[in-house]
This record gives sequence, structure tokens and C-alpha cells, in this order.
Amino acid sequence: MPINKRKKSTRFRAHTTHGWGAMKKRRGSGNRGGRGMAGSGKMAGQNRPSILKEFGTTYFGKRGFNRPQKMIKKLKIINLNEIEKIAQIENLSTFDASKYDKVLGKGKLTKKIKVISKSFSEKAKAKIAEASGEAEVCH
Repeated sequence: MPINKRKKSTRFRAHTTHGWGAMKKRRGSGNRGGRGMAGSGKMAGQNRPSILKEFGTTYFGKRGFNRPQKMIKKLKIINLNEIEKIAQIENLSTFDASKYDKVLGKGKLTKKIKVISKSFSEKAKAKIAEASGEAEVCH
């Protein structure tokens, strides 16, 4: 009748190598040639043909450079068509767009609206005036 066998990890306590031979043989990933695609470098030509076949010529070498980007402030904008929608839904005669940086002229106004904003595009000003509205600049 078989007896329940203890796990190897518990049976080999106090045996330095746990039955795997010399310490050096099992330490790290060096014993298996590295992890992943390690050892497939430019100089180790024996692996090159198979890598070129699988990944193409872009696998080897560096291309381009990473240009440090300037901190570009992204403007918060709103278009006239959005203002028109909001004004119709909420039945507004004055629209406060001061939380936006700029009002742009996409769309058209059908209603007379006074728009308050930090800045306007030329097109937006013209379209607001065309609808007999008012474009007021706040700071």
C-alpha cells in the first residue's frame, strides 16, 4: 500500500542544492543563455537568418531619436455650434464661456446671444455679429 509522498521541496530541506547538482548550474537565467531573445545580437551571426525571416530588418539597430518635447499648453476651446446647442437647451441669451480659453467659429448662430470669453477667433466674432449678438472679452 503506497504512502503519501512528501513534496520534494520539504524532503530536500538542509540539502544545499535540493537535488539539482552544483550551485552554479541552476543559478539565474545565465545557465539557459539569458531570457527571451537574449543572445540573438548582431555579433551572434548564427541566429541572424531566422530572426530576419521572422521579424524583418527592423529588429537590429536603433532608428531615430527621441526629441524632448516642449511643454505645450493645450487650449480649451468651444465652437459656436456647441454654444448654439447649449443656449437652445437652457434657453440662454447670455453664454459665459470664460472657463474656455477660446471661442472658435465652427457652426452658425441662429439666435441673438451675448458670448463672454477670454478670446475669440475672427470667424467667431464675425458670426456672432452676423446673428446680431455680442462678443465680450473677459480676463
